[in-house]
Amino acid sequence: MNHMNVPQTDGAGFNRRDFLKGGSFATLMTMLGGVPLLAQATGEEEKKPVGPKVKVGIIGLGVWGREILDQLGRLEQAEVVAICDNYPAMVRRSSSKAPGAVQAEDAQAVIDNKDVQAVIITTPSHQHKDLAIAALKAGKHVYCEAPLATSVEDARAIALAAKNNPEVVFQPGLQMRSDPQRLFLLPFIRSGALGKFIMARAQWHKKQSWRSTSPSAEREKALNWRLSQGTSIGLAGEIGIHQIDQAGWFINTDAVAVTGFGSINFWNDGRDVADTLHLVIEYPNDVRMAYSSTLANSFDSEYEILYGSDAAVMMRDNKAWMFKEVDSPLLGWEVYARKDSFYKETGIALIAGGSKQDALDDKATDKSAFPFPTLYYALQSFLGNCAEVAEMVQDIKETFGSVDKATLTQQLSEVKFRPAASYQDGYNATVLAIKANEAITKRQRIELKKEWFELA
Repeated sequence: MNHMNVPQTDGAGFNRRDFLKGGSFATLMTMLGGVPLLAQATGEEEKKPVGPKVKVGIIGLGVWGREILDQLGRLEQAEVVAICDNYPAMVRRSSSKAPGAVQAEDAQAVIDNKDVQAVIITTPSHQHKDLAIAALKAGKHVYCEAPLATSVEDARAIALAAKNNPEVVFQPGLQMRSDPQRLFLLPFIRSGALGKFIMARAQWHKKQSWRSTSPSAEREKALNWRLSQGTSIGLAGEIGIHQIDQAGWFINTDAVAVTGFGSINFWNDGRDVADTLHLVIEYPNDVRMAYSSTLANSFDSEYEILYGSDAAVMMRDNKAWMFKEVDSPLLGWEVYARKDSFYKETGIALIAGGSKQDALDDKATDKSAFPFPTLYYALQSFLGNCAEVAEMVQDIKETFGSVDKATLTQQLSEVKFRPAASYQDGYNATVLAIKANEAITKRQRIELKKEWFELA
């Protein structure tokens, strides 16, 4: 994910997009024979969105809620009209980021606020269900952080509520699905450029406790919800869900089984959630993804790699590199690409959307074509889609006098929305994360049943 600004962290040092960086990975990858796969800015991301502003209410003002406020402040289409947290100090701390917004300690006050068109839910994961369903029933657009919930039953209830309310937008916080760099890579990878898919690997390593302190025992327990199995699906759900979802998205298939191992290797402080885990996610055709995550060591930070018979692609720091096998066929673009020779290997530079001179430039770059964090683009998609749906619903009402659910669903299926995860994507990713956490806890292999992912 993008790191334009370093966000504040809580006492546990935790942030959903806080990925460590170490040195110039662009230079390193090129020296290893890597092909930089760089999406170029088209100017679209700088254009002001068409349509009226969307009036937003935010429920949950922890570290991530305040980061969302920062990104909304960059978006012309956002108007924050209400902020809410059940801890008054968090409301006061966030007030300067949303001057003029109504301040509330009761989430229902935001949901009932007639000025609020869209609700963003950034509370602890186990609290999402009632808030999301209430907001959807009230006719609000909803952006709900991932995972959707900590149980399959709660996640299904949220997804069904979203499915049954097509007149509003529901977007889960799988922000990688709105990231321009990954959207650039998606057709490239799915085109078969890597050859036959062989395996995938990903990791998230960061030394931090995840624990926050407070003078109040009750407040400290609330802050540390991630450390209890009763309220958390741990690293698999809070972190791994994004990287695991991305792998399935890229290879365009669903997982069929997951095996997990987890333990408390370092932070023996009374928690019952693993601080270190290993997962093997199985896909059709014997393709497997190995995933590791730890709070006990930060070496090598985080990345994702897809391996094919012709090439491998590494994604890291919102950039990507391709490493071709010596026997792989030519794809056609190599004649225009920069070629760098290191240790008898040749790395071919691919710069999407750039000029021939850009491609032939002999300097590796650490600069992303897209200057904002991934969260910015996810929220941009959400607001744009909210405005699009609201306009369509209004047009149907003015034309026919009422909104027929079947007709509206059909009309919406024909609209080209901004890229974003759907309620089905969010549900699927949450179920997989829950089952992965179950496999970790039980140290066993779980076969994934198709009916678990169906929304009747």
